[in-house]
Amino acid sequence: MKKSEIANEQPTPKVILLVLLLALLWGGNSVSIKISLQDLPPLALAGFRFLLGLAAITIWSLSRGIRIRLNPGEMLPLMALTVIFLLQIITLNVGTGFTTAARSAIFISTYPFFTALFANFWVPGDRLFIRKTVGICVAFGGVLLTFADNLQLAIDGALVGDLIVMTSGALLGLRVVVTKRVVQSIHPYRLLIWLMIFSLPCFFGLSFLLERDAAFHLSISGTAAILYQGLVIAGFCFVAWTSVLEKYSPSKLVVLFFLTPLAGVLLSKLLLGDEIYLTLIGGAVLVACGIYLVNRRD
Repeated sequence: MKKSEIANEQPTPKVILLVLLLALLWGGNSVSIKISLQDLPPLALAGFRFLLGLAAITIWSLSRGIRIRLNPGEMLPLMALTVIFLLQIITLNVGTGFTTAARSAIFISTYPFFTALFANFWVPGDRLFIRKTVGICVAFGGVLLTFADNLQLAIDGALVGDLIVMTSGALLGLRVVVTKRVVQSIHPYRLLIWLMIFSLPCFFGLSFLLERDAAFHLSISGTAAILYQGLVIAGFCFVAWTSVLEKYSPSKLVVLFFLTPLAGVLLSKLLLGDEIYLTLIGGAVLVACGIYLVNRRD
């Protein structure tokens, strides 16, 4: 794929609304991972999550008559993307196990910085400039403001977990940009199906080798959390996000995902009846300002 052939359109209002919906749905991901880890170890959890996602995407693709069989030349880029994908998911699950869901949500939210950095070099027309950089920093400042109390808490092993999750954030930023390039020549649904087909033996194989002594059981809450991760996140959200990346600027869209941790906090507070603090409102305002700066048209 030549650089000049990479589509990099400005997102339309409809696309921005769709990505905002995805950001809201992804808001429950760290919480659902934390709940699921009470029932399953990290690698097995990833395997079951993407097994459900694979089933959902395959059924949807077949119902729309989309060809699943790989074309010549598609294997190598998919294998490279699979390696990044495996490392990103494993570090996210393992890191979340060492820290809290709230802290995990903060540090995985660093990935728009990495996405913008990688896109600056590998996606033509998606350059970093002052307003975009300031907008990303303002939005992340909103996330930090919202979670300020959580960052001050002293939790055993949290620093290790935080660093592992931040590594996952860097890998996720890289994954977004590589997906942007690969999806130019491979249908988004076929890309996701084969990404999961290549990944599943690795997740389950590593789980068999490393987690055979771990406790496996399923509670009602754990099952619901796995279904959410598999069908909503790995199914609907992955398909929609990969399809959007096919045409639109990644660095302008990923800043919308700074709403994800805020949405997670808001949903948990609403569901649990907790008070909504001023830090959440202030954080939301900063995130909104950052999104506006990044996506404002000159």
